[in-house]
Amino acid sequence: MAAKTRRDASEFVPDSIELSRLREASRSCRGCDLYQDATQTVFGEGPRQADVLVLGEQPGDREDREGEPFVGPAGKLLDRALVEAGIDRERVYVTNAVKHFKFTRSERGKQRIHKKPARGEIVACRPWLLAELKAVQPKLVVLLGATAASSLMGPSFRVTEHRGELIEAPEEFGGCPERVLPTVHPSSVLRAPDRDEAYAALVKDLKEVPRGL
Repeated sequence: MAAKTRRDASEFVPDSIELSRLREASRSCRGCDLYQDATQTVFGEGPRQADVLVLGEQPGDREDREGEPFVGPAGKLLDRALVEAGIDRERVYVTNAVKHFKFTRSERGKQRIHKKPARGEIVACRPWLLAELKAVQPKLVVLLGATAASSLMGPSFRVTEHRGELIEAPEEFGGCPERVLPTVHPSSVLRAPDRDEAYAALVKDLKEVPRGL
C-alpha cells in the first residue's frame, strides 16, 4: 500500500510579503480538514514590521464567528496584560499557530467546545506562520502556550521549562525573530483556581518583552 501523502498549506501560500495578499489567500486554504467545520479562516492582524509578534494556539468560538484573532475573553485579558506590562498593543502583531477553529459539539449540539489541534494540523498550518514571520519581520515572538511553542520551536520544546525566559530563536529563522519568550496562554489564566495570581504571573512574563527588543 502506498504511503499517504502528507498535506499542508504550502500550495495555498503565495510568494508574497504583503499581509493583505496573504490574508486573502488564506481564506481558500485546504491544507488540512479543519476548514470543513470552521466558519472561516482567522488570519493574523497588526502592523507590518511590528517588533513583537504574539502567537497563540487557534481561534476560539468568537474569533471563528468574527474572523479576527484574540477578540474573545482570552484576547481581552491579553490586551489588559500587555498594557500592564508596558507594551503598546497597537504595535503588536497577533496570530495563531492554527488558523481554523477546531471544536467538538456539546451533548445537545448547541455549544462548540474547543479541542486542541493535533500535531499534524499544527504542521499543516506552519507555512502560514512562516509567511507571516517573513512579512512582519518581528524582533521577538511571544509564545502563548504549548501549541504555539511547538509550532515555532518543535514538539520537544517545553514551556514549563522556559517560561518567562528570553531565548535565542532557532537559526532557521535568519534573525527574524531574534528571540522568543514562552509563557502561558491567557485562556489558562481564565481557568486557573486563583485567577489573580495566574494573571500577575502572566504580566510578569510579559514584562520581559521590552528587554528582548
